[in-house]
Amino acid sequence: MIRIYHNNRCSKSRSALALLEEQGKPFEVIHYLETPPTAAELKALLSQLGITARQMLRTGEDEYRELKLDDPSLDEQTLIAAMVKHPRLIERPIVVANGKAVIARPPEKLLDILP
Repeated sequence: MIRIYHNNRCSKSRSALALLEEQGKPFEVIHYLETPPTAAELKALLSQLGITARQMLRTGEDEYRELKLDDPSLDEQTLIAAMVKHPRLIERPIVVANGKAVIARPPEKLLDILP
């Protein structure tokens, strides 16, 4: 099953969703701001993406500054916990298919993992 972690207020996320619809394959939309991923789900996503928690953070969000997440001494567990509590910090959109994931920026990157 193809999944997209989607934020309807984000133009890149809307574009990725439209691209998925054009592909005509079934997919699941996860509105991650309303249903935030758990720490375990984020760890799995990070593994599929092949990136660190720091690389998944949206550094322009107010929460990033307020929580002082730019501190290089913060470990993965702390950064993941921040994203669970404040899902706006999660980079978007994330598309998962075939055991792989991509941050679909630009949206066309999602085509690399579709079956």
